[in-house]
Amino acid sequence: MKAAWRLLRDAFDRLTIYLPIILTAVLALGTYWLVRNAPEMLVPQAKEEPTHDPDYFMRGFSVKNFLPNGDLRSELFGKEGRHYPDTDTLEVDDVRWRSISDEGLVTHGSAKRGLSNGDGTEIQLFGDAVIVRDAAKAPNGTLLPRLEFRGEFLHAFLDTERVKSNKPVTLTRGSDTFTSDSMDYDSLSGVANLQGRVRGVLTPSPPKPPAAAKPAPAPARPAAAAPRPAATPKP
Repeated sequence: MKAAWRLLRDAFDRLTIYLPIILTAVLALGTYWLVRNAPEMLVPQAKEEPTHDPDYFMRGFSVKNFLPNGDLRSELFGKEGRHYPDTDTLEVDDVRWRSISDEGLVTHGSAKRGLSNGDGTEIQLFGDAVIVRDAAKAPNGTLLPRLEFRGEFLHAFLDTERVKSNKPVTLTRGSDTFTSDSMDYDSLSGVANLQGRVRGVLTPSPPKPPAAAKPAPAPARPAAAAPRPAATPKP
């Protein structure tokens, strides 16, 4: 019995000698297991650049822009629209638009296809493009004739009230017509820069009717002679 107890105690003593090594091995195995089964750390990924693919569509729509005071600035209509996030542009089929300037001048246009920037201050028209500024009266009282632009491409800047084109365009101002290979029109100054082969047809204004002659004044009547005093007889 004593011999068995002695063997058990010797075995326990030997075990206590190797116990630190055993615990270290167990901890190492546990650490290895945790490392293998722990989820991978999230690696920061580079932000993907937006591609030139539409992120949303619209059909039979209208988009309106308002001034800070609530007045309507412009409105855009289309059969179908596609928004591209990389350029923040809106491509519209069968586009129609209308804009009102600070002076109250109304400009509208249409085309087979249009391309508008994010805030609606620029509109590019492609295919049978037409831009018309209606006849109106300027704040100073000057009569502004109807103005029309026609071409396969027109670029309208609504904030600066400019119309540009690098392709042939026809400009009609009232009854006068001009054609050119390219154009830059500034509505604020009223100057149209026509380049390339420029042709113009000026229609003379109809003559003003002569002013009606004023009737001659009636001749003055002669003044009546004052009556002479009657003679008094002498006594």
